[in-house]
Amino acid sequence: MKSRTGKNENKPRGSLNIYLQNPTFYAILYKGGETMTVLPRYEQAVLPVRKFTDYALNPDKQPHKALAFKLALGYDLSNYEKLIENIKRNIGKFSAKAKQNKGFGDVYEVVLTLKGENGKTANVLTGWIDDINNGEMRLTSIYIIDKGRSYHD
Repeated sequence: MKSRTGKNENKPRGSLNIYLQNPTFYAILYKGGETMTVLPRYEQAVLPVRKFTDYALNPDKQPHKALAFKLALGYDLSNYEKLIENIKRNIGKFSAKAKQNKGFGDVYEVVLTLKGENGKTANVLTGWIDDINNGEMRLTSIYIIDKGRSYHD
């Protein structure tokens, strides 16, 4: 998201003043008048365990992705619950970008900068769908991206 200065912003801001709701996004208004759009209903977002145990952190099914999470943040199958909690704790601090709706619900992308179990930080790209069939805001994809990259690239 571009700030008033025209710079791409993907970092958490300072003090929170108020939530503003509109039909598509929640916007967080910060002191100084800057806003940031966040994932709608992020407080109730569903993060399916299988996305972590059968996909992102499973070295038998996704060896490169699992290795990336292990090296970048220290997460693997033995501590996937901590990664889920880290995402839940931080998802509301980062901008959401709307993507193309392909008929199954509104789709969003959020890049989070997380500090992992190994003390390192990394950018984690997450994909979400506001599922029209069950009303869930659900995680659909997750992976490590280059530190210099944001969804604006």
